[in-house]
Amino acid sequence: MATNSSTLKKVGFAAGVLACTLFGATSATAQEKFTNPILPGFYPDPSICRVGEDYYLITSTFSYYPGVPIFHSKDLVNWKQVGNILNRPEQLDTEGLGVSRGIFAPAIAHHEGTFYMVTTLIDNGGNFVVTSKNPAGPWSDPVWLPEVSGIDPSLFFDEDGKAYIIYNSESPDNKPLYDGHRTIRIQEFDYKNLKTVSAPQILVNGGVDLSKKPVWIEGPHIYKHNGYYYLMAAEGGTSVNHSEVILRSEKVTGPYKPYENNPILTQRHLPNDRPNPVSATGHADLVQTQNGEWWAIFLATRPYDTEDHYNIGRETFLAPVTWKDGWPIINADSDLVKYSYNRPNLPQGQKSDFPLNGNFTYREDFKESTLPMYWVMLRNPQSEWYSLNQPSGSLTLHVRPETLSGKSNPSFVARRQQHLNGSASTKMDFKPANENEFAGIAAFQGEKNYYALGKTLSGGKQVVQLKNADGTVLAEKQLSKKESKQPLQLKIGFDGGKYNFAYATKESDWKLLKENVDGTYLSTRKAGGFVGTTIGMFATSQEKPSSSKATFDWFDYIGDDAIYKEAATSMK
Repeated sequence: MATNSSTLKKVGFAAGVLACTLFGATSATAQEKFTNPILPGFYPDPSICRVGEDYYLITSTFSYYPGVPIFHSKDLVNWKQVGNILNRPEQLDTEGLGVSRGIFAPAIAHHEGTFYMVTTLIDNGGNFVVTSKNPAGPWSDPVWLPEVSGIDPSLFFDEDGKAYIIYNSESPDNKPLYDGHRTIRIQEFDYKNLKTVSAPQILVNGGVDLSKKPVWIEGPHIYKHNGYYYLMAAEGGTSVNHSEVILRSEKVTGPYKPYENNPILTQRHLPNDRPNPVSATGHADLVQTQNGEWWAIFLATRPYDTEDHYNIGRETFLAPVTWKDGWPIINADSDLVKYSYNRPNLPQGQKSDFPLNGNFTYREDFKESTLPMYWVMLRNPQSEWYSLNQPSGSLTLHVRPETLSGKSNPSFVARRQQHLNGSASTKMDFKPANENEFAGIAAFQGEKNYYALGKTLSGGKQVVQLKNADGTVLAEKQLSKKESKQPLQLKIGFDGGKYNFAYATKESDWKLLKENVDGTYLSTRKAGGFVGTTIGMFATSQEKPSSSKATFDWFDYIGDDAIYKEAATSMK
């Protein structure tokens, strides 16, 4: 059930939206700027490493499968997914876990020809490490680290041949002085035998200033530069108070002195009504290029109103790092994190096989033998429940008892919603045999927050139906006998906090089923958790046995955000 790469499918850039100046597609002379986010949509907790002239980036996936996508770049701007690190069920067991549990904050490192990824599997095992000689995989099975008690581990390889694991852990003696009181700890790590070889030692208690009761210090990384060890971590929680702080020491085990002008990155002091806000910045990682420049990747959000509603999750941004008086400052020249910066001084990189950023249209026609890497499902599969039909090109889902509201692996194949504005649509052939059978397209934020648009039976008649997560029918339209025999097209349109749902029984002859549906229902603010909305094809018999199937001919995605149009205009 592993997903792999695919060739490009009918990709188009929205008219007047993307030029090669934005993402370095073809022009070697028009590469002065790039546009953020470099990975839009649900790509949180980024970690990066450089190997020579190559850069590798990974992000969190929580209970989605495959776990931990890995991207490659030559220029820090154009990223291409080369694999999923946890792409075998035996590597990643998230059965029974909520969508926002599972894999937290992976970190990647490279040393002496081997790649290392350390992460935390919340609620089912704790911390582990996997390795590979090839970043595209295969990666090893997990080696568990029971002595590492906490989350957000990362590795640091020192110049003297020793290695260390740094992580967020409980308060001293597990006696917190306040809610959110945590520590950063370190242990020596035997990277050849993949085990810790020293007792934990506290590097940071609470945060940069314990008297101010700092909360949720996490996501630590250590770097060595000009004779100092720099410890960088996030503070304030991963919402609007998120920030990044820095400390340094002459010894890897401390004591660490905080920078007097911390934080080195935050947006929490800015007004909520600023235009096109970038918010919740933090959980950063630094990288130095082969040309000596320093850059930071970090997560941030793009709320569409002043109430901090955003549906597409925490995204990966890129910004320059400036060293001042021996300290690294992210985005030093502005209070505002920008949507556009001058490009890194690096050779132009290769574009992805499928679009990852900017505005675009994309059709998946399912003509490959495997699903492209960007497709995900909820939790690791327990059986073979989908098939790709060759050579015609279609995806067939088994109608199974598992539901989107449960904590198992439902028949749901999805991609990230990466834009505030756009649409997703599909063409489906499905004939429900019972009223409990339901198949179509869903916009999913969590087990208690999703919209499902599909076909089912009601009173013995085939209907198009829109439901939410608690089963409430929000709209329903009976299909005529003629329409019931035709393939059904389904579309979800999104515009910030409003979603529209439509269907068609003739090619692109869309009929509105329900418009202006509350999109804040799919926001992190209302749903909670740490993921973003995914949209995809599903089929369920709602906890009852079934032998039915639903077949999907294609899946279209259109992203059309105003900020990219504005960026394109400003770069001319």
